[in-house]
Amino acid sequence: METLSSIWQGTLNLEALNTLNQGSLGQNMGIVFTEMGNNFLVATMPVNEKTKQPFGLLHGGASVALAETMGSVATWCCVNRELFIGVGIEINANHIKAVLSGYVKGVCKPINISGKLHIWEIKLFNEANELCCISRFTCMVVAKGRF
Repeated sequence: METLSSIWQGTLNLEALNTLNQGSLGQNMGIVFTEMGNNFLVATMPVNEKTKQPFGLLHGGASVALAETMGSVATWCCVNRELFIGVGIEINANHIKAVLSGYVKGVCKPINISGKLHIWEIKLFNEANELCCISRFTCMVVAKGRF
């Protein structure tokens, strides 16, 4: 069996990824990174009063916020974190199946991570492991402090 080399730069762990969410939208929505492989990230988000729309379903915007959080963090993991960050420049999402309760799990994998534009595919699954949303996120690598 072939061993994949990691796309991530330097030493990383789930604690470091979850620390990024402190004091941010990710923390407010309950996003937690739960797994990190050589070329993917997994995070969960509860389906509750903070993430539902008025009709009791997971809000599409919450799904997109999870996807963008995961893609931005994934880009941050791929670059020299002393010098660069990633900022979202485009995202789309197809909402496939309604989610009423529990949690959703996002799986983020690269489509292209060369140069200054990183493109990520983020799939969201319900607790029955059914695909609920698929998103494509484009992130631009920029120098830290540019803003």
